[in-house]
Amino acid sequence: MSNWSEGVEGWIKQGQQMMAERAAHIRRMKRCRFDTLAVHGLYGQQSALQNQGSILEPAYLSPSQHFADSDQMEAALAYQLPAWVYSRIHNPTVGWLEDTLALMETYGSDMEAACCATASGMAAIFMATNPLLTHPETGMNIVASAQCYGGTFMLFSERYARERGVEIRWVENPLDLQQWADAMDDKTRFVYGEMPSNPGLAVFDIAGVAALAHEREIPLIVDSTIATPALMRPLLLGADIVVHSVSKIMAASGMAIAGAVVSRPEVVSRHLEENLRENYALQMKLLPFRDHGPGLSPFNALMVLNDLRALRSRVDQMSQSALAIARFLNDHPAVEAVGYPGLENHPSHDLAKTQMRLVDVGQDDERYGYLLSFNVRGGARAARRVMDRLQMIYRATDLGRVKTVATIPAISTHQQQGEEGRALAGIPANQIRLSAGMEDVRDIIADLEQALEVA
Repeated sequence: MSNWSEGVEGWIKQGQQMMAERAAHIRRMKRCRFDTLAVHGLYGQQSALQNQGSILEPAYLSPSQHFADSDQMEAALAYQLPAWVYSRIHNPTVGWLEDTLALMETYGSDMEAACCATASGMAAIFMATNPLLTHPETGMNIVASAQCYGGTFMLFSERYARERGVEIRWVENPLDLQQWADAMDDKTRFVYGEMPSNPGLAVFDIAGVAALAHEREIPLIVDSTIATPALMRPLLLGADIVVHSVSKIMAASGMAIAGAVVSRPEVVSRHLEENLRENYALQMKLLPFRDHGPGLSPFNALMVLNDLRALRSRVDQMSQSALAIARFLNDHPAVEAVGYPGLENHPSHDLAKTQMRLVDVGQDDERYGYLLSFNVRGGARAARRVMDRLQMIYRATDLGRVKTVATIPAISTHQQQGEEGRALAGIPANQIRLSAGMEDVRDIIADLEQALEVA
């Protein structure tokens, strides 16, 4: 309905009422359990009635929105009226995904986060970090764990360091808080870590690193792709911004690529302008994200929403399978080392136990995620022989799938960072990364057992 009689001001008033109703709905939903949030997000009965009664979020595939009149258009494009305008900036289907992820990342708290979905996990990492590198200065630096995904390593070392001259200060042992502290100074723009890391499953003390960063007014960004909010919520541990490759276990069917940036209110940063500090993900979405254009396809958002509904139960089963596989490999004579924080002999086990916990289960139900790695005795050639003998497990650069997948990071996901970069990140040539799927764990172990006979 047109508000032509009140002009732009009338549409702005309507926008304020819409935002008040949205805030009330968020408060109601924050009283729900995690699985309920995963199933519903903010798409409730009222949303269904506004969409021909559809109880599932519809796919808005049109790139643009029609307006009742020019006044509504003006208010919407001035960001004074909730609207989606153009899918490069926003889209209703994408918005429902963002709402769900923001609720999940703050589950169990009164915090209200903001979320911006992106076309991939790497797009999320770029958009989360790039606004923090504006207004360059001499000596500007980034402090980051060296144990990170190969794409992140290349973004920081090539695009930021080599092309822009940003100094990258790698933390080789993320368990050592002193290394983090020594690397930070007043010119550090952000601190970055993966928890747990891909592929080595390294762990770091999020609360401890956040405290060190905040002493210097530096934001902490955490890549929580492997954990997901079903196992860990970094914002509640002190992180300022969380990034996800949503393409992984959140989209476990493997039918979509997506990423997400989720931020807490009032991001800590001496270098950010006030509007970005106040609501980082939203302001990033409305301004730099709009201009860079890494928007998520609404169809991909719909695929993720459908997979996301069963996230907790899927993480539960796949984590149990990963622990059983890790124990099998830990006892196998052809395996020289296993990277999985669920093993009691893993150096990060005690810390992981305090920060990773399957949501809405008993205190004794420990879960540590679906990803693990193992080093094959006999070097790189032996690891290749094991990989090539796998009969059911897929050989692919993928993880978080309902199907079990394996890769050799040194020749795939971390190939481009070179031997020196892999040595820095602790990725040997004989390491195999395994993503446990939803198959019967006995069948996964049987395939590994026959493959390891040649090692």
